Amino acid sequence: MSSPVPPRFRPSPDALATRVGEEIVLVHTRTDKIYVLNRTGARVWELLSDDLDRAGIAERLEGEFEVTRVQVAAEVDDVLRSLVAARLIAARDDG
Repeated sequence: MSSPVPPRFRPSPDALATRVGEEIVLVHTRTDKIYVLNRTGARVWELLSDDLDRAGIAERLEGEFEVTRVQVAAEVDDVLRSLVAARLIAARDDG
């Protein structure tokens, strides 16, 4: 079973983001690794950068995409876990 996803995150200062069409390309400046977020992942990144918490991101995506609440929650959690694993975002401890 995977670990629970914290409610709030902050982008890493080591992550540079550029939109390319419907995708966002992220570069981790310390590792020089490049990551490409698809349309859904790109939207998660944008909403995270707008300081929305996990629930707010899921709620917004549910309204923007034709998916169920369960589907969008799973997608958001998957994207957030991947971004944490790549050290592109970190959990916030300020609530």
